Amino acid sequence: MELLAISGSPSDPSKTALLLELAVARAAAHDDVSAELLALRDHDVVFSDGRDPADYTGDTRAVIDRVVAADALVVGTPMYRGSYTGRLKNLFDVLPNDALAGKPVGLVATGGTDHHFLAVEHELKPLVGFFRAWAVPGAVYANNTHFDGGALVDDGVRDRLDALTDAVVTFARRMPRDAAGAAAPDIPRRSLREG
Repeated sequence: MELLAISGSPSDPSKTALLLELAVARAAAHDDVSAELLALRDHDVVFSDGRDPADYTGDTRAVIDRVVAADALVVGTPMYRGSYTGRLKNLFDVLPNDALAGKPVGLVATGGTDHHFLAVEHELKPLVGFFRAWAVPGAVYANNTHFDGGALVDDGVRDRLDALTDAVVTFARRMPRDAAGAAAPDIPRRSLREG
């Protein structure tokens, strides 16, 4: 099984990426799980222009292919102004509509304070649902007080992150991928150049 952790953080170092690195290590400790971190800041994903996802090339194509190939995901983002990053939004804009169908997705978010905690429920879960993926219950949110010197120092956050990662792995092993619900109507994509 392949688990892909996706960081939408533009920052380096990144508290979000740190949490996802811990999730990757936890997932890789499971038998038969290969896990890796995809930091979007390290890839030149072009801005979505409405074209068919199959027509993207370069880094954009490589990132799309990695997401499509994954059996399970843990998606993380810092919250800015009550929402996930534009970098993460752009990734979801270039993905094929069926890229996540039937896959479990664990959600992780960070913020300066707990002010943006509910953005996980109101922003990320509906996004995952659009793609007919399963948002695994128990999203993890961490604020600045949970870190010190570039390390996670809150045992409660670490325990929740471990539980979320374990749940994503368990879900991916037990849930058939064809249990993705009804497909959305076919909405063809066209580029702006096509009118």
